[in-house]
Amino acid sequence: MAQEETRRLPQVLARVGASHGITDLACKLRFYEEWAPEYDQDVAVLEYRAPSLAVECLSQALPGPPHDNLILDVACGTGLVAVELQARGFLQIQGVDGSPEMLKKAQARGLYHHLSLCTLGQEPLPSPEGTFDAVIMVGALSEGQVPCSAIPELLRVTKPGGLVCLTTRANPSNLPYKKALEATLDSLEHAGAWEQLAAQTVDCWELATSELEMMPGTSTKDGFIPGIIYLYRKQKVAQ
Repeated sequence: MAQEETRRLPQVLARVGASHGITDLACKLRFYEEWAPEYDQDVAVLEYRAPSLAVECLSQALPGPPHDNLILDVACGTGLVAVELQARGFLQIQGVDGSPEMLKKAQARGLYHHLSLCTLGQEPLPSPEGTFDAVIMVGALSEGQVPCSAIPELLRVTKPGGLVCLTTRANPSNLPYKKALEATLDSLEHAGAWEQLAAQTVDCWELATSELEMMPGTSTKDGFIPGIIYLYRKQKVAQ
């Protein structure tokens, strides 16, 4: 880690820890509005790996040339997922987010064909049913962000046979949400809405904001928390 990033680390950990503790959606959106100018620099200090890991998982499962696939980046933030998608040859990318300031940062990257303001969980995604070859949502599945009840909306806009890639943190404070999320994912699978292709746990997801956030029984020598990537394929034929 560079010397300047080392000096900033305590400040960044405090900010990220505060974001994790906000459980009210309106408050969370206001927090992200204020965070937008420094978000990319902060998550770099945090060694946040979720965008690259999730895109790698998705890209390995998508058939055909990458440029043929239409991708929706949900809760796209400043566009870190789009950066990873473009690096792997995905060029047809649309994005949605609930923060106007985050969308401005994403727009400035010039990687999205279309960006929309949408607060998932309070309103439907602004796309017709069965639009996208893949839907990806990285970093927004936690308390105070996207509720588990919004997951079927991701399925709605995915083409039959298309893929849905999701991530969440597996640190102690997020475990209640993770449990509820996995119950929702399993319920949809049991209903025949999709099938699970992967549930990949990653030990080094991002730096922990405190020792309490590290998982008991795991290696803490590098100070990271774990996360998990879920990958599903939507059913091809209605049941």
